[in-house]
Amino acid sequence: MSLTGSCLCGASTFEAELGPMGAGACHCGMCRKWSGGVYLSVDCGESVKFKEGAPLGSYKGSEWGERVFCKDCGSSLLWQTQDGKNQHVSIQCFEDPSQFEIGMELFIDRKPSSYALEGERNKMTEAEIFAMFADMEVEK
Repeated sequence: MSLTGSCLCGASTFEAELGPMGAGACHCGMCRKWSGGVYLSVDCGESVKFKEGAPLGSYKGSEWGERVFCKDCGSSLLWQTQDGKNQHVSIQCFEDPSQFEIGMELFIDRKPSSYALEGERNKMTEAEIFAMFADMEVEK
């Protein structure tokens, strides 16, 4: 599935392809602070291509992950491994976020008790997530 999206001000636009993991919710502390709540994202593999000249910034929050944002408006755009092979775009970057079904919740053991997502889906703990990325042998 071909996707197009943008930041709030429209300066950072992109094209991408839907990846195999679909959409998910991350409850880790960094994602919650970065996005202002639960981070809802869409797996785009390594397909995200920003328009030339897009004012992008990045924050390397760990040895293997980074968060990409628009330097003009501050919109959170995507989380990715530093090698760019695992890109998870904010669901809010798309015109119709309702087109994506949330199929998994990450860092479920870090989710605050003050909210819950409706419905059943796969859920992974912090330990399970770190083990998954360790198995991928992510390059820095």
